[in-house]
Amino acid sequence: MVRITVATPLIAALALAACGPKAEQKTDAAADSVEQGMEATGSAVSNAASDVAAAVTPTPTGQDFLNTAAKSDAFEIAAAKLAQTNGASADVKAFAAEMVKAHTDSTAKMKAAASNAQPALIPDAALTADQQEDLAELGKLKGAKFDEEYIDGQVDAHQDALALMQTYASNGEVGPLRDAAGQIAPVVSHHLDQAKALDKTR
Repeated sequence: MVRITVATPLIAALALAACGPKAEQKTDAAADSVEQGMEATGSAVSNAASDVAAAVTPTPTGQDFLNTAAKSDAFEIAAAKLAQTNGASADVKAFAAEMVKAHTDSTAKMKAAASNAQPALIPDAALTADQQEDLAELGKLKGAKFDEEYIDGQVDAHQDALALMQTYASNGEVGPLRDAAGQIAPVVSHHLDQAKALDKTR
């Protein structure tokens, strides 16, 4: 716990107030100094609190990480297949084709890592209700509107996926999964850059 003590400087500053004009100037200066010091300290405490919050964000268990990654891959493949039929832009369709291949590869890599874990783990790739709803909404769109929504979603999805992979690669408890996350993270980062570049053209 951080304790900020400001009583002594303030009392000293107030005690000078009865000593004439020069003392008033000194009082003002002292008060300003104390106020600035408090602002700086408050900012430092706020930043420190943010750092601590980030540091204590729990790393998922091996099974939770595996399930989240599997669902993400399944969603990405399904969304990309929609893009290949409903999209308008050749660039979007090319990106979607790359997503199908990359996330198929990622699924295979995760399954292999899971089978090498002790004990072995089995991924649950069933889409969440939110993912199913997002796919249903996406499936209603066509052409330029589809492209816009698909790419917006890809930026968000790859930001989440990158955070997941980087976190587990740094702190994951299951060695094979941790290694796989470290290998997949740079690929996800590249895809995020591609999605952001496409998003700028929408």
